[in-house]
Amino acid sequence: MERVRVLELYSGIGGMHQALRASGIPSEVVVAVDVNTVANDVYMQNFPTTPLWPKTIEGISLKEFDRLSFDMILMSPPCQPFTRIGRQGDISDPRTRSFLYILDILPRLTKLPKYILLENVKGFETSTARDELIRTLEKCEYTYQEFLLSPTCLGIPNSRLRYFLIARLQSEPFTFQVPGRILTDFPSLDPANSRKFEGSICLKEFHSLVSSKDSASGSNDNGRQCPQKEDFLYKLETAEELERKQQQDNDLSLQMLKDFLQDDGEELSQFFLPPKSLLRYAFLLDIVTPSCRRSTCFTKGYGHYVEGTGSVLQMAEDIQLESVFKFFEALSEEEKLLKLSTLKLRYFTPREIANLHGFPPEFGFPDKVTIKQRYRLLGNSLNVQVVAKLILLLVG
Repeated sequence: MERVRVLELYSGIGGMHQALRASGIPSEVVVAVDVNTVANDVYMQNFPTTPLWPKTIEGISLKEFDRLSFDMILMSPPCQPFTRIGRQGDISDPRTRSFLYILDILPRLTKLPKYILLENVKGFETSTARDELIRTLEKCEYTYQEFLLSPTCLGIPNSRLRYFLIARLQSEPFTFQVPGRILTDFPSLDPANSRKFEGSICLKEFHSLVSSKDSASGSNDNGRQCPQKEDFLYKLETAEELERKQQQDNDLSLQMLKDFLQDDGEELSQFFLPPKSLLRYAFLLDIVTPSCRRSTCFTKGYGHYVEGTGSVLQMAEDIQLESVFKFFEALSEEEKLLKLSTLKLRYFTPREIANLHGFPPEFGFPDKVTIKQRYRLLGNSLNVQVVAKLILLLVG
């Protein structure tokens, strides 16, 4: 096929560019655009021949866009206006201005790009910004399909549920297209597959489901009632939660975490959790071992904040968590710390998170980029393998 000319917006450290390479389609990124100077340093080290514009998208004129003559747009607009823990300002949030500018520019381009791929957080699918995107795509006569996908779909032991949309200009519907529904797994490409509606959810049903969950008093993110104190077995774990984790660890379709870990023990010493964090957050940590087949989503605060930012690794696999946390509250601080230290808990390294995100071994960071900055950049990035497969679905 002809080489595809690609415009990479909100390029960050280059997750989209890396996915483009991983997809194997003949392509050239004609320009990458991002205002984050640290991310741009990482991008330039890994993609030195790609033109990189360190400017706002709103600062690019229609004429400049037209001169690029691109065939594909890859983009990950700012997610903060749509995150569950944020203010959910949607289009009223100033950080959506650049995205709305793209939607305004798109119909006015001299040559519409044939392909568009967008990534964002779960929550974007119920936003006004998403509705504006769909209106613009339909106005320009694009065929599109939406997804909510996690790397676990590809056997990668990391939960990172994200919204994706792929769109193709003036073409026949995708063979896997399900109008009005969001696909929650990668589709079969067999047009004769009669089970095409499995692994999808109706958008109207999804809106209703989200509303009912948000209004349910005393419920958690899964719509279930919050467990009472007597329901906990140990370490704030309920029987239901432990069973769910055990099912994931027994799922042979997922790889073990040890396939993504570093071996150099001496270098890893700096990643062990300090005593203060162990004592303060012991009950809140999501603890996994190298033989586990699961890990929670790594956010930009990983390594700096402990609660809810990602799993930590238990290097002493022979120690049972229950033996450490049973009757834990009755112990003195010194005894607690002694028990916790036997687990040898450490953070995943930036290299290990990059591995779980699908970045190849040769992908690196400039020496001047700190560990904290690396965690932040990776937390804002995407899973390369998921996007690579979507690019193949889009172009295929």
